[in-house]
Order: sequence, then C-alpha cells, then structure tokens
Amino acid sequence: MTVPPGFDAFLGIDWSGSKSRTLKGIRVARCEPGSRAPRLVDGPRPGGLWCRADVLEHILDRRRTGERLLAGFDFAFAYAHQDAGAYFPGLEGGPATADELWAFVERHAAGREDLYGGALYEAGSPVAHHYWRAGPRPEGFVERRRRTELACGAITWPHPVFKCFSAANVGTGSLAGMRLLHRLAERAAVWPFEAPAALTVVEIFPRLYVRRAGVNPGRLYERPADVDAVLAAHGSAAYAGPPLDTEDKADAVLSAAALRHLASAPGVWSAPASEPASRREGWIFGVESANPGAP
Repeated sequence: MTVPPGFDAFLGIDWSGSKSRTLKGIRVARCEPGSRAPRLVDGPRPGGLWCRADVLEHILDRRRTGERLLAGFDFAFAYAHQDAGAYFPGLEGGPATADELWAFVERHAAGREDLYGGALYEAGSPVAHHYWRAGPRPEGFVERRRRTELACGAITWPHPVFKCFSAANVGTGSLAGMRLLHRLAERAAVWPFEAPAALTVVEIFPRLYVRRAGVNPGRLYERPADVDAVLAAHGSAAYAGPPLDTEDKADAVLSAAALRHLASAPGVWSAPASEPASRREGWIFGVESANPGAP
C-alpha cells in the first residue's frame, strides 16, 4: 500500500446534482491537522453559495498554493460492475473502467451547464432505461449495489445510485460528480483508482460517520450536542462556528472531521485491496472490507 502524504487540510464537501443555478445544497467545510473543529468555507456566490464549477476551481486553487489536500465528496464515484460484468449491461461498446465511465457521462452530458448530468437519463440517452427517473419503481428495475455499498450495509445502507428523483436521490449528484472526476483525472489522485497523492479526492458517506459514532443521523443539525458527540468520536473539538441550520452544513462539517480522523488509519487506505471490484466500482472512504450480504 502506498503511504498517503501528510495532508495540510481536509475538505468535507456536501455535493448537489441539482439543475438549479443556485445550489444551496453544496457546502464545504475545512479543517487542518490537530483537533480544532472544522469550519464552513463560504463560496464565491452571493450569500456564500457555491456552484459545482466553483468547487472544482477551489480545490485546484488550493493545490496551486502548494497545499496537500484530501477532499471528500458525497457522491458515488462509479456504478456497480461486478454483479453484471458491466456498468450498463447490454450496451455494446460501453465503458469498462472508471475513467471510461466518467468520459462516457461527460460525452453524453456535454453542453449542460455547471456539470449537470441529467442528460444520461433523459429521453434519447442510450442508457436512460437503467435509471429510475420518476414515480413508482419501474418494472424490471434492479437495485444494483457496489461491493463497497454491500460492505457499508453492515452499519447503514447508501441510497440506490440509479435513482434520480426525490430528496433522497443520489443518482443525479453522482452523474454531476462523474463529470467533475473526468476533469480532475489528470490533476488529482482519485482514490482508490489511484494511489493517494498531494491532491487526493475520495468518496464519503456522512451518515456512515454519524452511525459509527453511535448517533442517530435524523435531523442531526437540530441537535448541537449530538453534532459535538460525532465530532468528539472523530477526535475533534466541539463546533464553534455559525449555526449548522441545514443538513448539508452539518454533513460537510462532520465529514471534514471524519476525513482527518480516518486519514491516519492505514486500514482505511488498504480496505479496497481485498475487493477486486473496487478497481472499477470505487470505495467509500472509511468502509471496512467485509464479506457483505444482500440488503
């Protein structure tokens, strides 16, 4: 296993796949080595908001200053592959590796503003039928799971990655995220597809870090004492910044603390090594390797 660098900063990024130009759902929190609590970072838009392109530029700017950065994003870095031997079963000539998947998403979503990825499940897309786009579960829809999601299920289950509607959907955010990864591929180490480097991006799952602390994640932002309990479980001092009045803000802060805490654990970095599927499917940072069962 490649030993990760000593990072100078850790960013927890609560992502959004929304089509809106005003992305209140994107929040960024930052902390440095030590135990000081993470703090929210304002974006360059009015009200301190971010768009997706702003986040990309921010992490690249930080790296240009020489900062060694570990950035965590809460979207799926890839789709299930091992279960069917393909990301999109039945698609002739479809992508076979993660970087090919990101390029495929970029190609079919090209021209959509601010990395929006919804074109993949719209009419005319060659893979639209793989996605749950609206209404009741489509006939024949299979809730495919990556190996890391199955392993994570021992503590808490991620939402289906091919579901692209409702407040709980992670599908649209993951498509936008794959467009981001396509742009980062030659400028950052996308773990676990690449060994960690001075700029490393990893997939995070905030609810996992909350559950690991023994705290109920439901509307956690309304319970400051529980927020501090999760921070303490990840070696952080109590939160001391502006109120965490949304789930997105709380998730960003808690994820930054979890990243800092987990980054020093060799077992976290080596977990995907025993799961060959991780080479195509990715891995959630902090999920232990296991022999998972079905949901």
